[in-house]
Amino acid sequence: MDGEISPSEVETLLETDDPPRIVDIRSPAAFRQGHIPGSENVPFNQLPQRVETLADADHIVTVCPHGQASVQAARLIGSYEGTDTARVESMHGGLTEWDGEIEAESTAPDEGPEAPF
Repeated sequence: MDGEISPSEVETLLETDDPPRIVDIRSPAAFRQGHIPGSENVPFNQLPQRVETLADADHIVTVCPHGQASVQAARLIGSYEGTDTARVESMHGGLTEWDGEIEAESTAPDEGPEAPF
């Protein structure tokens, strides 16, 4: 792990030609409710089995609600042999400190045919 990165730095990096891979370690349900656009959901409990999918990344930023569990996730990712040359950081303060855009997935239930009124 290469330390922590501020949410404003992450937002700036996402606007570059070579943005970091954002790994959101929350549950799929929490991820669907709102996440950083372009981030990928790898729940913390699945990270050991899925860390190899990050092997091609040059820069990885882990994200969680408050910036604590993402530190552990960044350490785990950084210790993986396939990511040993990647820059791996945790976003300080987590999503509670994120002022940037949030993307949510629509989970509205099917309401049936349109009502006539």
